[in-house]
Amino acid sequence: PKTLYADEPSPHVDWSEGRVSLLAEARPWEGTDRPRRAGVSGFGVGGTNAHVVLEQAPEQPEIETSEVGDGPVPWVLSAKSPEALRDQAAQLRSVEGSPLDIAYSLATTRTAFEHRAVVIGSDRADFDAGLAALTAGESVAVSGAGRPVFVFPGQGSQWVG
Repeated sequence: PKTLYADEPSPHVDWSEGRVSLLAEARPWEGTDRPRRAGVSGFGVGGTNAHVVLEQAPEQPEIETSEVGDGPVPWVLSAKSPEALRDQAAQLRSVEGSPLDIAYSLATTRTAFEHRAVVIGSDRADFDAGLAALTAGESVAVSGAGRPVFVFPGQGSQWVG
């Protein structure tokens, strides 16, 4: 964006040195062979000033679903009652798609209700066995999934994908 509230550059700065300038008009921010940087200044009414230099984040490779790995994934179920939880488990047995895609959809698109269950598996057979047990009202023991790990990643933006 163009520089706001400055009609001409300060005479107290040697503008011939370096590659810093005040923009009189907005212009596209073209990519270069180095990270893009911008200075931002905010001047508060009460005399509080804030200045920061922002740098473009490094490019992150796109992660294909096939690159996520073959490890176990959780299918998170939740319902308003135990009966509804069993019904949801029964319905999931007929859902087609990759286990990873189904895990993602269950975790991000469903409301978290009071009655919950998690089925962990690496392939469709694992999920079918766990869902069958839930449908029958049985507890499901996790086997072959390794040790449980609890992660508190904040907002999660520090992990690509």
